Amino acid sequence: MELTIGPNQFFWPAETWSSFYDDLTHAPVDRIVLGELVCSKRLPFYQDRIPDAVSALIEAGKDVALTSLALVTLKRERKLTAALAEMGVTVEINDLTALAYIPEGQTFYVGPLVNVYNEGTLRWLASRGARRVCLPPELPLASVAALAKAASDLGVAVEVWGHGRLPLAISGRCYHARMHGRSKDNCQFACEDDPDGLDVMTRDGKPFMAMNGVQTLSDSYACTDHQIELLRAAGVSSLRLSPQSQGFIPLCDLYRQRIDQSLAESDLAQQIRTLNPDIRLSDGFLTGSCGADWSGPQDRGTPNR
Repeated sequence: MELTIGPNQFFWPAETWSSFYDDLTHAPVDRIVLGELVCSKRLPFYQDRIPDAVSALIEAGKDVALTSLALVTLKRERKLTAALAEMGVTVEINDLTALAYIPEGQTFYVGPLVNVYNEGTLRWLASRGARRVCLPPELPLASVAALAKAASDLGVAVEVWGHGRLPLAISGRCYHARMHGRSKDNCQFACEDDPDGLDVMTRDGKPFMAMNGVQTLSDSYACTDHQIELLRAAGVSSLRLSPQSQGFIPLCDLYRQRIDQSLAESDLAQQIRTLNPDIRLSDGFLTGSCGADWSGPQDRGTPNR
């Protein structure tokens, strides 16, 4: 089983962005998707650094892809999406509108924000050129197994969201700007102050979700510690780890050890909590009754919901 690094969902300073991908050249991962997924206004701050990052990662032996935006609404965003297909790197689509700019016969990947819920959708995407699909993170294990089997027959690799705050929704409005009393066009990049998203609490002070500009994320961090053997048996070829600002390279090492069975089940979650003691873990979409469920004990003093 391989490890794929998904696109960074957050807004980081350009130097931090470059340092992150430089560190990934030495990480025990197989594939890296980079570029802007959430908000096109962030892209100019690091856009000129993408070619160097792509070159360094390829030289390090990594498979590299560029993500499309999750929501294309403006003319300049359509132009940015069209330009992706001309960069000589595999494109990962996270909005079906990106397909309009990928020439017939050119292969591409499909990200977790595209609703691949059934075999018919999978077959259509494969016929259009898809060679790798990261399934939406809300699918249960039984659906993952059915889609992985269908994908195998089509020559398509299947990934599952392995770790990180789960993407729940994308909006046309910016929550960060609204919170600061600003318009979306004059947001002043307030999301930069929250490099892993801003926690949203209920009125009685309990964690509920997180916001990231125009994006809504889960409060908990998905963790597939207890499902790796099940996912491997189901035919899943790769786990996707979503970037976070603290301890990410050690996190990649831990997942590599867990996949290689040099780290026992439950030890992965324990080590993750050592790296990030304040986070809450979840795996309920795969094997629980609701997404926020967790198969093991929670150290954080917050009940599942």
